[in-house]
Amino acid sequence: MAHHTAASVGARLDRIPLSGFHRRLVLALAGMILFEWVEAYSFAFVAPVLRDQWHISLRTVGVIAGVTSLGAFAGGVAAGYLADRIGRRRTMLGFSVTYCVFAVLCAFVQGPGQLVIARTLAQFGTQGMAVCAIVVLTEFVPARARGRLQTRKVVIGAMGIPIAAWTSYFVVPHWSWGWRLVFGIGAVGVVFAVLVWRWVPESPRWLVTQGRTAEAEAIVAAIERASGVGAGAGMEGGAGRAPGLPDGGEGSRPEAVGEADAADDAVGDAHAVVAADAGSPAPPAVSSAGQRRTRVAELWTGPHRRTFLVTTAMWVTGLAAYSAFNTWTPTLLEENGLELSDTLLVSAVLATAAPLGSLLAAPLIDRWERTTSLLVLCLISAGLLLLFGVTHARAAILVLGCLVTLLFHASTPFLQIYSAEVFPTSIRALGSGTANALSRIVNFGGPMLIAAIYAGLGYAAVFAWIALLAGSGGVIAHRFGPRTTGRPLEALGRTASDTPAEPTGSPQATPPSSTM
Repeated sequence: MAHHTAASVGARLDRIPLSGFHRRLVLALAGMILFEWVEAYSFAFVAPVLRDQWHISLRTVGVIAGVTSLGAFAGGVAAGYLADRIGRRRTMLGFSVTYCVFAVLCAFVQGPGQLVIARTLAQFGTQGMAVCAIVVLTEFVPARARGRLQTRKVVIGAMGIPIAAWTSYFVVPHWSWGWRLVFGIGAVGVVFAVLVWRWVPESPRWLVTQGRTAEAEAIVAAIERASGVGAGAGMEGGAGRAPGLPDGGEGSRPEAVGEADAADDAVGDAHAVVAADAGSPAPPAVSSAGQRRTRVAELWTGPHRRTFLVTTAMWVTGLAAYSAFNTWTPTLLEENGLELSDTLLVSAVLATAAPLGSLLAAPLIDRWERTTSLLVLCLISAGLLLLFGVTHARAAILVLGCLVTLLFHASTPFLQIYSAEVFPTSIRALGSGTANALSRIVNFGGPMLIAAIYAGLGYAAVFAWIALLAGSGGVIAHRFGPRTTGRPLEALGRTASDTPAEPTGSPQATPPSSTM
């Protein structure tokens, strides 16, 4: 019965047309990711001026970047575990508040030691929040649009990189306190944490795994009403543009306003949804004794082991290449003769390509198999990185750097959605979060390794190493990863310990939905 309910809830979520609920979901999550990326990238852009003000060496820069990655590791594992145990929503909000608080503290540090502590705890919060955001969007969005909406979240989030870069360019060289402003911007993410609290309900798929079926069905029913679909409606009710949203204008009729309000009221509490639904009594809470417990050992046993190892390898190689390029390029360019203002300008231009790269993924991510597209993107990135390492002309550095940034960020939505959809609901957050977090442990030694390669082998060798990492991730994904594009989550995550797949054709037969 529980398996049937899980499949039914998943199928209903997959049949819902894209609507105002999905727009609000993407906006709230993407806004938090935007300021998380501002915080994450701020150190790369202010590192050159901190070297001058604090008189620190390249090795110390590497130590700061490496040690703070331990915070990201702890945040990813902790958030994955907690999100599968106490819920996606509560975990995400808790980690969001954590990163905002310590982002503010980063702006007031007085030396390298304090910066390491503040950034480590800020990274703990940002990584935990990011893990939850990926999983939440994956579990709410219909199978046919999972990649597309994840891409839109990444596009908006990636705007945080040029925000950090251009702020650094305009304020860091001119005011001694400019780097403090750059660090403090990330705290604005608290605004979107409030939107998550207001707009984003608990995942119905997770609630079913905890035995809280009544709450799950109440939330799905509220989303169906807000999307103009009757509860449990068939495919006909989900086709085309969501009723009540003519010309993209949400809430143009009184009923639509009431439906949207009902969905908002459902956001953290399924009991409130049911109570608001024609005076129906709220369902009783299910005892925690019947809830399914997440076990870390599940990642290393049975059918999940290969999936976990492949996903971890993808994250390790992808993040190591991505972080090395973005963290070290400004500093290495300055070491090779560019002035601080020129270095920050080049970095800002490269950062501007980030959201454009994520946008490049939009027409690809749901069209072809994700692992094939990822392989192509990674191999092209590797070739461009090799060229970047032997180029010294400023114009060529700009062009090649922009292309590398475009392709790195085009790959990001593939990696995020893929690592979430390959695990069953009961361990989705733990699996994707731990795989992501383990890449941070590797990244602990990564910055120091880059410093050693540069000192021993030179500038070109650094980018040859990054190219090797970038290409390896795509090869691993294509050779060993399962195929996921367009498949229901219940089919992808089917194991003896989780939900069986919905009969073939159920969610997939849905006609194209309205676009966001």
